[in-house]
Amino acid sequence: MAGPPRIFDRDLQRRRRLRALRGEPVDFLLEHVSQELVERLLVVQRSFRLAADVGTPGSALRHMMRSKGLAADVIAVDPLAYRAQGTEALRVAADEEALPFADGSLDLVVSALALQSVNDLPGALAQIRRALKPDGLFLAALLGGDTLTELRQSFAAAEAEMDGGVSPRVAPFADLRDLGALLQRAGFALPVVDADRVTVRYATAFDLMRDLRGMGGTNTLSERRRVPLKRATLLRMAQIYAERFSDPDGRLRASFEIVWLSGWAPHESQQQPLRPGSAKARLADALKVIELPAGDKAGS
Repeated sequence: MAGPPRIFDRDLQRRRRLRALRGEPVDFLLEHVSQELVERLLVVQRSFRLAADVGTPGSALRHMMRSKGLAADVIAVDPLAYRAQGTEALRVAADEEALPFADGSLDLVVSALALQSVNDLPGALAQIRRALKPDGLFLAALLGGDTLTELRQSFAAAEAEMDGGVSPRVAPFADLRDLGALLQRAGFALPVVDADRVTVRYATAFDLMRDLRGMGGTNTLSERRRVPLKRATLLRMAQIYAERFSDPDGRLRASFEIVWLSGWAPHESQQQPLRPGSAKARLADALKVIELPAGDKAGS
């Protein structure tokens, strides 16, 4: 049986992240998302005993969770966990697509800016759902489909003009509606999907690309073009970006769509949908309208 399509080169992803760690990591977006994730957990008003942080780069999110008393223990799950510095004792070097947890063993699973680059997101979500105890919570943030739309459009226009064709340069991030369906498919109760947008401004497109390199977020698509990008094409891309996506002050916009996923492992204490036919009031009465038999027309 064939496995999921190999959209991302996972080995290359890890090498790019290691390169970023050795240089000057750029973590402003991760910091923003981690703070928002902690705020969302605080709204739940519950302290979790055992949590797993799946794939989140760095340790900032886990430190924030501990400082707020959100979890007694947080396990770092990361293919690069063996490279981590500091005093964290709970680390597991594992891929997000192959979680090493027994069914019903975790109270909470979180993830920040990691799951958008797995090849088998439905499988990863199913594994997270199985690892949660009944009434356990899953909360994650990942990059959505409008992320870096300006860069994607600028590259496409430049390559079509200069090279006579277009190659994939920016990852095809997941659509909001598709992610909601995946949560339901994985068996989560009370699934919620919402999104917000972070707009960052740069002097040039090259400054944006430098930050992406510092995030370890440059192109790791399996179908990426292997030949080096021509200098003329790169310069034309930067020119198109400036022409189409600059503000009045000349600075360029770069969009990051942050999609939030949350869901609970089913439990009998949770609110349940009504059974079909069990409603005690008619919708027509609530709306104060006249209900017509099927086939009848108003005014006939």
